[in-house]
Amino acid sequence: MKNFISAIFLFTGIIFAIPFSEAQTHSSSQTEQKDSVDADDPITSVAAHIHDDVHDDHHDAPIWLVIPFVMLLLMIATGPLFYEHFWHHNYPKVAVGLALIVVCYYLFVLGNSHGPVHALAEYVQFIALLASLYIASGGILIEIDKESTPLANVSLLLIGAVISNLIGTTGASMLLIRPFIRLNRGNIQAYHIIFFIFMVSNIGGSLTPIGDPPLFLGFLKGIPFFWTLEHNWPAWILALAILAIIFYIIDRKYGKSQDEEIEEVVYTNKFGLIGAKNFGWLAIVIGSVFLDPNVIDWVPAIRYDGQKFSFLREIIMLSVAYFSYRFADQKAIKGNEFNFEPIREVAFIFIGIFGTMMPALELVGNFAKSPEGAALITHNTLYWGTGLLSGFLDNAPTYLNFLAAAMASQGAEISNVAMVKTFAMDGYHDSAFELMAISIAAVFFGAMTYIGNGPNFMVKSIAEQSGIKMPSFFGYIIRFSIPILLPILFITWLVFFAFV
Repeated sequence: MKNFISAIFLFTGIIFAIPFSEAQTHSSSQTEQKDSVDADDPITSVAAHIHDDVHDDHHDAPIWLVIPFVMLLLMIATGPLFYEHFWHHNYPKVAVGLALIVVCYYLFVLGNSHGPVHALAEYVQFIALLASLYIASGGILIEIDKESTPLANVSLLLIGAVISNLIGTTGASMLLIRPFIRLNRGNIQAYHIIFFIFMVSNIGGSLTPIGDPPLFLGFLKGIPFFWTLEHNWPAWILALAILAIIFYIIDRKYGKSQDEEIEEVVYTNKFGLIGAKNFGWLAIVIGSVFLDPNVIDWVPAIRYDGQKFSFLREIIMLSVAYFSYRFADQKAIKGNEFNFEPIREVAFIFIGIFGTMMPALELVGNFAKSPEGAALITHNTLYWGTGLLSGFLDNAPTYLNFLAAAMASQGAEISNVAMVKTFAMDGYHDSAFELMAISIAAVFFGAMTYIGNGPNFMVKSIAEQSGIKMPSFFGYIIRFSIPILLPILFITWLVFFAFV
């Protein structure tokens, strides 16, 4: 419990207490060891770069610049609830407008083009991946002629959790959310979708770097490919087992009553697949993910500020998005009731998130690397610090921030591939446990809110397009995350970290 309280102090200090200027003093003292960080990494988090370039002499962002990010979160939470008409018609303007406030302040007041450029690069990578997976999977129609039962639903969720490690949480979510809704047609409820987000869109993808964006960024940094499988599988099994049991109990109680007098339906228990050729497009997307110019020298790149930015894989992904839709089986498109509104909503909302969260990530990174923050770093505080922030800031940059801070506290550099590998293999004091804590927390806690991980918001949007009434931003947290998910995250901490 003492470690948990320390983590809360770490989290609270990050958000409220630590001035940017104090953190920058410590950051400057480390610059000499880190002047090569940016040259090796085109897709790392915005905050991990803001102070690492010795040629940048811009000032820190003021704390009040976090306000647009907070405003956006509040409007995402309250808009659909209290001013639905305004929000539905104006959320693109709101998201882009708030992002422009922060970006313009960085460019014209702070003289910092570094952060916005990285935010833009990360956003393009993010939306290219999501769009290609969403559109390619939209051309695959999975037909399940089977009775909806708690056991059938649990089975599909667990299968989805396994598949998440092969085609990513985004790919698995887009591939299975519509069949899951159709399986429960006439009885689909919000809790079905929430557990899908918990199990398929987040926790399921904990075993491979392909599974979830934070883990893939760690792989590109130097963490061995099978490290996540070796270290994360016990927590993966525990969390999914508890969630499966809870879902089964809830579905038996609140699902379709066996006593209802309904027209008898004969099921064939057969599975049908239309648009199988789109699996080829999905394979191209997954393969292109590895075309990183900082890992493979021959991959072309855009060079800016001493860094190499990927563009080939994004071109491939967006091309897949176009051609997979252009040549998709129209029966599959119609059967899925495919439309572009969910990806449009995600695209605009995350323009706002990527644009406005730069100061928040900067604050997190600076405090974690400061003497005050470093003194609090243990595998326990890393678990709760990474986790709590991964629910509200995108979990990929949060993962990299805390990994960089954990390594810096032990004299290692995240830009050094050999050091990252040594850190992962427990070459520093408790370093494997620290990395395990960061990895599990970033993935698991990504399910705490709709914006913690990219697929969450998209699954919500698809569900609403299908006529399912989903809980609001706060409703999701209060009704599901806190009473169901948070105790599981606490149990995971107790079992794997608290007493180690």
